[in-house]
Amino acid sequence: MTIKKILTEPNKLLRQISEPVLQVGESEKELMNDMLDTMYESNGIGLAAIQIGVPKRIIVMDINKDKDSKNPMYFVNPIIINKNKEILTYEEGCLSVPGQFAEIDRPSQCEVEYLDYNGDKKILKAKGLLATCIQHEMDHLEGILFIDYLSKLKKTIIIKKLSKQKEKSERIVV
Repeated sequence: MTIKKILTEPNKLLRQISEPVLQVGESEKELMNDMLDTMYESNGIGLAAIQIGVPKRIIVMDINKDKDSKNPMYFVNPIIINKNKEILTYEEGCLSVPGQFAEIDRPSQCEVEYLDYNGDKKILKAKGLLATCIQHEMDHLEGILFIDYLSKLKKTIIIKKLSKQKEKSERIVV
């Protein structure tokens, strides 16, 4: 397993729509393993393949707060087939938008159809944090970040902060 570099906003790749996976083979399993290791290393609870520069419709997550009992989940070609009307608000952050958080409203429950780690078709009824995380990660597959739900002013301020952070980290000091 390999820890990958997580892309941060602003980055054109993060705005790209990811391509469907034709078959879950060894390379996809290796990618999911690397994504999971990268997510754990970064203290995240979800990661989309596009966040490490791979435009495939794959997400991994583990919302278990106990680091000693991991419960990884793998979603290939996920599709939300049902959302309820009740809204839940969570303070969301994102590994691709480091250090920034905002309260985002999303449906409190959703039903998602996907292929699992072995390529088997599954349907999951998710609620609460799991539903929020699935929707957040699926947004990445469409080139959407949680900051896109904010006002134009808030979004612009966050992107300017992130751009300045990037400029500072790319400077070389001799």
